[in-house]
Amino acid sequence: MAVNPKKHEMPAQKAEVRAHNFEEVALGYSPEIALEEAARCLNCKNSPCVEGCPVNIRIPDFIARMKEGDWEGAYQIISRSSSLPAVCGRVCPQETQCESHCTLLTRAKMDPVGIGRLERFAADWHNDHAEGSAVKPEPNGHRVAVVGAGPSGLTCAGDLAKKGYKVTVYEALHTAGGVLVYGIPEFRLPKRIVAREVDTLKELGVDVETNVIIGKTLTIDELFEAGFEAVFIGTGAGLPNFMNIPGEALKGVYSANEFLTRSNLMKAYREDPVTPIMKGGYVAVVGGGNVAMDAARTALRLGAEKVYIIYRRSMEELPARREEVEHAEEEGIEFHLLCNPTEILGFENPENPRDPRNGFVTGIRCVRMELGEPDASGRRRPVVIPGSEFELHVDTVVMAIGTSPNPLIKNTTEGLEVNRRGGIIVTEEGLTSRANVYAGGDAVTGAATVISAMGAGKVAAKAIDEQLRRQS
Repeated sequence: MAVNPKKHEMPAQKAEVRAHNFEEVALGYSPEIALEEAARCLNCKNSPCVEGCPVNIRIPDFIARMKEGDWEGAYQIISRSSSLPAVCGRVCPQETQCESHCTLLTRAKMDPVGIGRLERFAADWHNDHAEGSAVKPEPNGHRVAVVGAGPSGLTCAGDLAKKGYKVTVYEALHTAGGVLVYGIPEFRLPKRIVAREVDTLKELGVDVETNVIIGKTLTIDELFEAGFEAVFIGTGAGLPNFMNIPGEALKGVYSANEFLTRSNLMKAYREDPVTPIMKGGYVAVVGGGNVAMDAARTALRLGAEKVYIIYRRSMEELPARREEVEHAEEEGIEFHLLCNPTEILGFENPENPRDPRNGFVTGIRCVRMELGEPDASGRRRPVVIPGSEFELHVDTVVMAIGTSPNPLIKNTTEGLEVNRRGGIIVTEEGLTSRANVYAGGDAVTGAATVISAMGAGKVAAKAIDEQLRRQS
């Protein structure tokens, strides 16, 4: 077989088509492309790619199975390490993790193997052909509660269930998945994919209780009283941050969390939605991360005439995945880089207090920036250029400048220590200041990647298993 030395491009919807629908943009490899891409792997003995994977998937091993066309065998190898392979294959930043360690890139200066795309193919094949194939392990007699059905919680639950633990996951929302269902849009991660991954965990014996708010419906202490021997907190970081500039209370200003939750979880993009959302007009999204890209591309699909990304640094410092940025540019989203908002402008008719336009966004005032000396993060600090103010006409503003952990569990759990940002303080094993209470993911670090949260859930599951075995 002749092997192309470059990584195969992912088939995708055309930009002019996908910008007007919520169907998945990336279409996935065909079997023929998957075979060709797998053949590029050198099957390195020292497996440098595995070092870049937060959940330590045996990458050369699963790709070796794919070279043979053994898609199910490849999936089984992946699933030993990852509880969410179809999710990871779609949303993980492989270009900065496993693929950045690929020998083809580091030594031969060629495109790395498309590890994430191969993982997605194997997981999708399994989900299409092997439904209900998970084998429920023998119970070991121990019970563990997991708070939050997001990436870290589901990973912790899956790893423990595979060892025979009786795991109950408590989720505050009406659907399991956490940020995977409320934060990441359908066009990047179809919700049927998340539901299928959750179903696999249920087949392993994991119970999922939705509409239960730990800290309100039940407390951590009450979980122990109910017979659970350990608790893992994976509640994410759902508290939105704002800039505290004038006009943020105007109608038409959203946090990215609210905007995306209304669209993704509540399906506000439908013609007869159960929850309202601003559609059409001109939209400004403030921020430069993956969440900002998701919000901007969602606004476009909701019918916006024009969408702006406003980011205070340059394209080189933009933290979003390069693929997401490229997709946004292809879809016509306009980037205002080295710019920062100073005020959100609104309509006010003093002669008619009942004017229905009163209190709605009409624009955003910004100032241009230039990059100065590096700050604590190592990135050059943006500095205001005097006299550079300008205004953009917009009808909607979405603030996508980060999130913080919700303080509810901290406020209702005596002795649980948090840092100044509200993140739960843990050891390297994920143990909190409370005995047998573990935590991981965004609840500890603040907003980060799906795969890093999964890695934390995996670490905590291992520590919980070791601790409960010592105690028994």
